[in-house]
Formats: sequence, structure tokens, C-alpha cells
Amino acid sequence: MAVYRYGDRIPKIGKNTYISDSARVIGDVTIGDNCYIGHGAIVRGDYGKIVIGSGTAIEENAILHIRPNGILELEEKVTVGHGAIIHGQKIKSHAVIGIASVIGFDVVIGIWAIVAEGCVVPQNSIIPDFKIAGGVPFKIIGDVKQKHRDFWTYGKQLYIDLAEDYPDKFEKI
Repeated sequence: MAVYRYGDRIPKIGKNTYISDSARVIGDVTIGDNCYIGHGAIVRGDYGKIVIGSGTAIEENAILHIRPNGILELEEKVTVGHGAIIHGQKIKSHAVIGIASVIGFDVVIGIWAIVAEGCVVPQNSIIPDFKIAGGVPFKIIGDVKQKHRDFWTYGKQLYIDLAEDYPDKFEKI
């Protein structure tokens, strides 16, 4: 695991959480149980605090950071897509942040909200619960339906299973 202290700020990692050796988890970061922190991901709590809820996936090359003395909270079973950049305030449970999205400071993403790939959500914005946002800058483009929830429930479980399997199956050759 690539977990680093920053001064007196020390990460806390939950049970059955996988952190890639090429990821960086730095400082005041709390990660719940059954999380997946992918290859190349950076979770920087060097001068702010980051809390990641259980069952959350931070996919490859995503970056999470927060301003000095700020708090970024991801509730349980959040999916952060590959290459996303997150500076938000709160991402509520089951939300999906699409590949290469950018989430500005003090943004709140609602329960089961979906942020489309490449979307930009500027500072101080709010995406309501069960809404789909897309575009640059974002617009609300739809409602989350049961088919979306079914698909993403499946996808979230894939990463929970990966977090469990990686310690036994991932081997440098």
C-alpha cells in the first residue's frame, strides 16, 4: 500500500480495503471498509480532511483533494470514475462521478446522482438527489431511473469484489 503520513496527519484504512501500490493516500484521510483505491489514484489529505465511506471505488488516476482545513466527504458506495478530479464538499451515497469529470470546491452531489463523463461541475454547485448532470458547465439532463440504479449497483459490487480479490490475485510477474 502507498499510504503516507503528512506531519501529524495519518491515514486510517478500513477492513478489506484495497489500495494500489501506485496510488497515493496522504495525510488526514479516513477510508471505510471494502473500498477500492485504484492504480495511480491520489487522495491528498495533506492540509484538509477527506472521508471515504465504505464500499466506495476511487478508480484509476482519479484525484481527490481539498482546500486548507476543508473537508471532503464521500458517503458509502460512491463511484469515482477514471481520471476524475474532485475538490467538492460532499458526494452523497451511491452517487456516480463519471470518467474525467471535474468537481469544483464546495460542490454537493446528491444521493444516486450521476455526473456524466467529462462533465464540469463548477464551485458551489449542487446536483440534486436522483438527477443526471452532463456538459461543460453541467446542466441537469435527466432523472436517475431504476435501470440506472440496477446497472450501478452491479458496477459498485464489481469494485467491492475487486477490493476483496486483489490481495490474493494481483501479483507482479
